[in-house]
Amino acid sequence: MSQKIVIIGGSAAGPKAAAKARRLDQNAEIKILQKEEDLSMASCGYPYYIGGTFDDRNMLVCTPTGVTRDPKFFMNTKAVDARTCTEVTSIDRKNHTVTAKNLKDGKEEIHKYDKLVICTGSSAKKPPVPGIDLKGISTLKSIGDADYLRKIRDENKIKKAVVVGGGLIGVETCEALQLAGISVTVIELLPQVLTFLDPELAKIAENHIRSKGVNVITGNGISSFVGENGKLKAVKLQNGTELSCELAVLAIGVQPNSELAADAGLKTGKSGAIAVDKYMQTTDPDIYAAGDCIEINNTITKSAVYAPLGDLANLEGRVAGENIIKGRVTTFPGTIQTSICKIFDFAAGATGMTETAAEKLGYTDIETVINASPDKPGFMGGLLLVSKLTVEKSTGRILGYQCVGPGDVSKQIATAAMAVQGGLSINDIGNADLPYAPSFSLAVDHFIASAHVMENKLKGRMVGISAKEVNGKVLNGEKPFIIDARGTDEYEEIRLGIGEVLIPLGMLRKRLNELPADKNKEIICYCKISLRGYEAALVLKANGWTNVKVMEGGIMAWPYGREK
Repeated sequence: MSQKIVIIGGSAAGPKAAAKARRLDQNAEIKILQKEEDLSMASCGYPYYIGGTFDDRNMLVCTPTGVTRDPKFFMNTKAVDARTCTEVTSIDRKNHTVTAKNLKDGKEEIHKYDKLVICTGSSAKKPPVPGIDLKGISTLKSIGDADYLRKIRDENKIKKAVVVGGGLIGVETCEALQLAGISVTVIELLPQVLTFLDPELAKIAENHIRSKGVNVITGNGISSFVGENGKLKAVKLQNGTELSCELAVLAIGVQPNSELAADAGLKTGKSGAIAVDKYMQTTDPDIYAAGDCIEINNTITKSAVYAPLGDLANLEGRVAGENIIKGRVTTFPGTIQTSICKIFDFAAGATGMTETAAEKLGYTDIETVINASPDKPGFMGGLLLVSKLTVEKSTGRILGYQCVGPGDVSKQIATAAMAVQGGLSINDIGNADLPYAPSFSLAVDHFIASAHVMENKLKGRMVGISAKEVNGKVLNGEKPFIIDARGTDEYEEIRLGIGEVLIPLGMLRKRLNELPADKNKEIICYCKISLRGYEAALVLKANGWTNVKVMEGGIMAWPYGREK
């Protein structure tokens, strides 16, 4: 007798589980029960549809070859009965049935299962403030939201918008709306945008957003939405400021749709998401779960985390699909929480742990380093990368990596993600055999160079100091002796204006008499990316100065105000 498989949810994890199950069992009876009208939606593509990167809405729900993934497609190509506009309202674990409601005619349906997969996804969070139900306030979670915002773009009537939340979706949404000719303000309650980055790199990303004409407000939240005749006309901030706008997009995160599972008595975790093991199995052996509704293991910290990302949902669905057919034969190890987003002609990505996250978790045996360089040679049009590497100090094991800039951030994050997942150290990476040609990379790839800088730091050959620390010293009135080791032309083109002294590296040995007579005086060296700054520091140390530091990443990693 063929096995009956019911899958609740038809976005990412659900269809992947169904496809994998079908490939392993051609006789199973497989159903997908999907509340929405669409199936297998490319939700991460919504901002680009809104912004006009592409105009054909069907591309959000079609295969790479252009075939629409609708119920007919699933039945014809996969023999899967995919039912849309069908909301599951309860799970009867004892009788192995689910009750569903047809949202078109209101009729109730009972579906029998041998194995059940819950892929109910997540819902957008909404701030509990007055005026939240005004017309003109939207999220960007569903394809309906994308349709609504695309219509606004096409009608070209709205002139001012507010994006509430400076995370991945918020930043991508602000770009989409700005490209539509709408004046955009991003409001973030926390002190920085993109909290998957440490503050120094997040500030670089924020500066880039501002450079595109987007207003960014951090450290402030929404106290209320102000309306007139039921329509949004302004947002009021917690500090009392009122910003006029005709549209507000809420992008403050998502929460798991786990109520159905919880009502059925399945265990949920601290985040409220469904608890599963490495086989994607819930506390009921006949019920699996995958996607944005579950908690998974963080492979670095070994703790449960909520990681609602589309790529993970697909991987989890694949594991669930195999195990419901073959038993507990394959596992999903968890996540190192790798993320990346596009910010106009810029990108920001991270994998593993940031310094901020490590400190919050009580890690003390860590070291970080910031590196700046082009992604490939200047004669091949190289573009800047600024990255931050976090390692376990005692072993050199790579714990995390962040990278921002107009260069090829994706390549750097992908390489680093495999290093983190593989438990590699800076010694492993320092001699990694990565592909090289001037069209694609420097001879010493940016990530390898980051490992080299870290090696110098751990071996005591360089004492680094971040731009954040240097800026703090300046603001606190401290007066270290600061050397800009660049050339005169570079200095005239751009300079920090923090009390630095211009001493080009080539002149340094001849001008040692200009340095502090106190050999213990704190001296900070830098240049454009601090390669010359490092060499200047070595010269000073060789001549007896004992408290010499290198500002990591140089001017290119300086995210604060400057003189010129």
